[in-house]
Amino acid sequence: MTDIKSLALSELKDEMAAMGEKAFRAEQLYGWMHRKLAVSYEEMTNLPKALADRCRQRYEYTVLKPILVQESAIDGTRKYLFGLADGNAVESVLMRYKHGNCVCVSSQVGCRMGCRFCASTLDGLERNLRPSEMLDQVYAIMRHTGERVSNVVVMGSGEPLDNYDNLLRFIELLTDENGLHISQRNVTVSTCGLVPEMRRLADRKLQITPALSLHAATDEKRRALMPIAERYPLEELMEACAYYFEQTGRRITFEYSLVKGVNDSEEDAGKLASLIGRLNCHVNLIPVNPIRERGYRQSDRRAVEAFRNRLQNRGINVTVRREMGRDIDGACGQLRRRYRKET
Repeated sequence: MTDIKSLALSELKDEMAAMGEKAFRAEQLYGWMHRKLAVSYEEMTNLPKALADRCRQRYEYTVLKPILVQESAIDGTRKYLFGLADGNAVESVLMRYKHGNCVCVSSQVGCRMGCRFCASTLDGLERNLRPSEMLDQVYAIMRHTGERVSNVVVMGSGEPLDNYDNLLRFIELLTDENGLHISQRNVTVSTCGLVPEMRRLADRKLQITPALSLHAATDEKRRALMPIAERYPLEELMEACAYYFEQTGRRITFEYSLVKGVNDSEEDAGKLASLIGRLNCHVNLIPVNPIRERGYRQSDRRAVEAFRNRLQNRGINVTVRREMGRDIDGACGQLRRRYRKET
């Protein structure tokens, strides 16, 4: 069956035409799905019952429902575990800020990138998520809270650029003026560094914010933390980052997880500044979120501050990410992994 919620409006018009319906029926359907967030055809009150029945027989209609919801007693962050139609489950996170609500969505069930400090990859990759399954993480959280979402980060489980085509359709639907119409500038896409896909994405000239999981300033250390570094060395990666800025004018954010005794020394900070100093960029320092299956520990506050100060003294824009959801399996993949073990 065709996944109706993954269709662009133009495609939906073609579908309606093939069924002998007028184009405005497609606009009605699209509005119910992507603006009013309807969970069924029964909610679409201005749709003829005969058309609703035909759509129900012809199309798959993706609606995610939470299996588990955890809320942090510390900061109000909510972690959602959503069940999928095939029995899999994915995680999403709602973070509330003064400037608005942000949802972090997953792009895959599991992940095959193998980053050493991430729980998402421990059981490998199950499958890619469809655009509708990515979208409905946002929609389901809006339905659950009754609150508007203004920012979306594709930084949950999975490597977004490993699901490239579905990611692009997701962004198209999420930012479409006929749907939620979230600004592209309020969408952040993370990658561990798939260089060919980074260049392809740059050529699309979208105004999204790219975030690169860097985590080390030398090839040797990066290979120890991230297997993808075996394929794409730092020199090649930095060239791709420069190309991205040239094509889009969008500043790169470097995500850097600080691991105690591994990559958090002032020497590491100096090497990082030398590596990225010529790029228009921003560094987001992240005290690593420990997972039981790995021995990595979080850097202490003194080391984090010293690292930040060393970068600032070299003229690098840098912030330390506010820790959120630590008491609710906040790191990518933790909640899903625990749920799988328990069930």
